[in-house]
Amino acid sequence: MLNILVTGSNGQLGSEIKEISLNYSYNFLFTDRANIDLTNKENIRDFCQSSSINVIINCAAYTAVDKAEEDKISADKINHLAVKNLAQIAKDDNIKLIHISTDYVFDGKNYKPYKEDDKVNPNSVYGQTKLNGEKVMQEISPDNSIIIRTSWVYSSFGNNFVKTMLRLGKEKGELGVIFDQLGAPTYANDLAKAILDILLKVNNKKVELYHYSNEGVLSWYDFAKEIMKMAKINCVVNPIETKDYPTSASRPYYSLLNKSKIKQEFNVSIPYWKDSLEKCLNKLGERE
Repeated sequence: MLNILVTGSNGQLGSEIKEISLNYSYNFLFTDRANIDLTNKENIRDFCQSSSINVIINCAAYTAVDKAEEDKISADKINHLAVKNLAQIAKDDNIKLIHISTDYVFDGKNYKPYKEDDKVNPNSVYGQTKLNGEKVMQEISPDNSIIIRTSWVYSSFGNNFVKTMLRLGKEKGELGVIFDQLGAPTYANDLAKAILDILLKVNNKKVELYHYSNEGVLSWYDFAKEIMKMAKINCVVNPIETKDYPTSASRPYYSLLNKSKIKQEFNVSIPYWKDSLEKCLNKLGERE
């Protein structure tokens, strides 16, 4: 029996893993800040040894992108130093580590989908701390461990773009949404399934990088329009430029991820973004 530690289990991805965990014959231990301190290596080590952990899925992250510009220390603790602790324990105790990273490690100046070995150049504190986490994990290099970069994550759990658009669409008759940032959304439920499906197939010496998002390419404006259309919300969505919606942190203008590697190596089938959005909206409707 695999004993799987899931960190950050109250976030979007962790919550989705928790919901589908009954479909898998593994023993899951779901943790958050209340019962494990990822900045304390001995605390993690004690937990892993007492629970005979074989696999760690690290969903914990500091994701407040704009707040990170002012709160660099907190962002670095979770996105970098905690990953260092997990990687060292994984190496010492022969634990498989799956770590989640982000499209923000790129500067967004590409003109074609980013591959795993493309040049990284983050332009925000959040992106830099996530990259530092990737680098330290690669330096420590625990066996049978991978990093999955993803983008534009949403879920029926937590706070995200989809739920914000649903709320604002019902409150306002008109919205302005950015049209000059391109990428692809990721339904956290799809990513959760992919992680649990490939778990047993991960077998490598050096840390491998993979990209995962739903299929397709769109702007935030396109995404918002489709949310309103599917949810039958009568709200006019207007396209605006990034410069018309200033934020503390810079966002990549283009962050489409090339998913060929994860599809080929693990035979992963990735859903189209509209199909996944529809599933999430149906789920939210059931929850309401």
